[in-house]
Amino acid sequence: MIYSILKRILFQFQPEFIHEIVIRLLQHAGKVPGLLNVIEKYLKYHDPRLTVQIGNLTFPNPIGLAAGFDKNGEAISGLQALGFGHLEVGTITPLAQSGNPKPRLFRLKEDKALINRMGFNNRGVDYLTKQISGKHLKIPIGINLGKNKNTSIESAAEDYLIGLKKAWQYGDYFTINISSPNTENLRNLQQQSYLEPLIEKIMTKRDQLSDETNQFKPIWLKIAPDLSESELKEIIDVALSAKIDALIVTNTTITRPNLLSNFKNETGGLSGKPLSDISDLALGTVCKVVKGKIPVIGVGGIFQAEDVYRKLTLGANMVQVYTGFIFEGPDIVKQINMRLIRLMDQNNILKISDITM
Repeated sequence: MIYSILKRILFQFQPEFIHEIVIRLLQHAGKVPGLLNVIEKYLKYHDPRLTVQIGNLTFPNPIGLAAGFDKNGEAISGLQALGFGHLEVGTITPLAQSGNPKPRLFRLKEDKALINRMGFNNRGVDYLTKQISGKHLKIPIGINLGKNKNTSIESAAEDYLIGLKKAWQYGDYFTINISSPNTENLRNLQQQSYLEPLIEKIMTKRDQLSDETNQFKPIWLKIAPDLSESELKEIIDVALSAKIDALIVTNTTITRPNLLSNFKNETGGLSGKPLSDISDLALGTVCKVVKGKIPVIGVGGIFQAEDVYRKLTLGANMVQVYTGFIFEGPDIVKQINMRLIRLMDQNNILKISDITM
């Protein structure tokens, strides 16, 4: 109720301006003694039945925050207090870059959606690691890796390897982002001829770092929704062969399905409610092909518990939210988790993992 009133005010301003303010508020919340404990008291909801195990990582609930919200890892302490099961920071690149020209983020209120063409704006991997260093981390933290705009597709692997090496000790898992539509030619890396050598180099580097540090870190791969079934199967073949640890399905879409907003023709990636059916279709295809051999994280159009439940029944092991968080507010995770427990009780389901097909 409070957020619905506040949202009317916030939505009067440019979305990127509000985003920066929210990041700063969350960043400074961790510096006020006792404030995060108060926030946690009201916004964290815990039930052991919601716990998800993926590989060597334990997630207290299935609701994560997708990459793109906290690009530089500045607001981790504040975001943890909101009850997420995990946080994914980034996308981060080896060198700082300003991203695409503004305006580059558009709020489609009528559609409950966002269009962004941010272009991997971030302060670089060294800045990110400084932000994470010394933080008290209560939940798994993923680091989403990308390539710099000026790095060619042929040399892209080197950027991912730099990010992986420099951030190694700070992430619980690493996501390879080859699916953003906002860096020129990046999605070409999803083609088998580029993807196979890229993933091979990344997995080799991961194994080397694991041996050197005696720490195993999972590698996840994030894919686009705008792929044909045959293209998805090619990516899955590469992922299975390389033993990728999880797939994130999906990133934003470049399609424009029946939008109402005046911003509908802006270029960039579309997220939110209109992405739901598109991402569900890709999720269902991926899960049918992998048959449980690789964990899958469902993303796209999640606003309430029923959206999560649907993605779990399609085969996802857990989910990530972004646009739903913007529209529904800071208690979205608590509300979803409470409702999930009620849905589980109604269907005689003992633990969250039993929902997944």
